[in-house]
Amino acid sequence: MEEIRIDCANPTKEEMELSVFHAQTLFKFNNTMPCTEEYDSLMRQLFPDMGVNSRIVTPLKGVRFNKVKIGNNVVINSDCLMMAAGGITIDDEAMIAANAQLISNNHDLDNRWIITCKPIHIGRRAWIGAGATILPGITVGENAVVGAGSVVTKDVEPDTIVAGNPAKVIRKI
Repeated sequence: MEEIRIDCANPTKEEMELSVFHAQTLFKFNNTMPCTEEYDSLMRQLFPDMGVNSRIVTPLKGVRFNKVKIGNNVVINSDCLMMAAGGITIDDEAMIAANAQLISNNHDLDNRWIITCKPIHIGRRAWIGAGATILPGITVGENAVVGAGSVVTKDVEPDTIVAGNPAKVIRKI
């Protein structure tokens, strides 16, 4: 998997404009009455690549939401953090519990202004438990379960339950 490197000390004009758009739209989204046309419109502005019947419960935190792809019938519960510079794909019918962290980027150890990015992929019907953290470059397989509070440092096979810090296989489904 190829690592992308972004120099945060020297953003382009377009990157700055997009950052401001996301920050302002996210603020509006987090402070808008749920289940309204305005709420749905703001959610679609943040996530232009979002399937049908998917929903996000506020508050939401993160950056670079344009790099997030959300399938159909996805539920993302409150206080999710999406650090999406590396890209995040969430397939159909996945469930992300409250306080989950999807972190597709990190800082370079030598130059902290450089972020290193690898995509995250959450498979179809996967369930990410409350407070779980998914780190850069991780794939959580179809129908897999990540236990609450887990830190996922390695790919999770389909139909597998993992838990702990670091997450370890508990059993197959």
